[in-house]
Amino acid sequence: MELNGQSVSRETQDRLEHFVALFNKWSKSINLVAPSTLNDAWQRHVADSAQIFQLAPGPKRWVDMGSGGGFPGVITAILMAELADGWVHLLESNNKKASFLRLALRETGARGSVHSIRIEDGPAVVASCDAISARALADLDKLCDLAEPWMLRNKNTRAYFHKGRDYGVEIAKARGRWRFDLLEHRSVVERDSVILEIFNLQRLV
Repeated sequence: MELNGQSVSRETQDRLEHFVALFNKWSKSINLVAPSTLNDAWQRHVADSAQIFQLAPGPKRWVDMGSGGGFPGVITAILMAELADGWVHLLESNNKKASFLRLALRETGARGSVHSIRIEDGPAVVASCDAISARALADLDKLCDLAEPWMLRNKNTRAYFHKGRDYGVEIAKARGRWRFDLLEHRSVVERDSVILEIFNLQRLV
């Protein structure tokens, strides 16, 4: 199987397919993602989320902020299962969504755990990480606020944020409060979308 032009093993394909089946089942009773995107879960959510790990492969310690329906956190944890190393800490304060995420991780054998806490409380539970991810959570300014504690502790930590076509406006706003290095990765899934890679984050005001 290929995912965004990269080969994945049969075992990983089986894990992803099992996750999508769980996701579709649970989506009937709780609102995991926007209903209008449910019919295209593979492309809109799985392939889109997989770009994060494909940009930063390897056995890293991840923090996934506001994991919701498991994108990109569960997908990263599934892709990392092949490595037999690394870990994803999924932060999700909604108890119903957290229950779904725990089940998904357990049944797919993914390398991750769920913390049913507010993101702001995350640094007290997860001391440090190599990478941070978030998708459809908040604007870039707010994401910098949330990521700052981990990025202060480890200067090598990088953050990966999915953004839509108005990402330029968000960057301009964030530059008013933050200094950071930025790499813009064009999405291979969603036209006009990007993944913003943020590092060397410093607060200005």
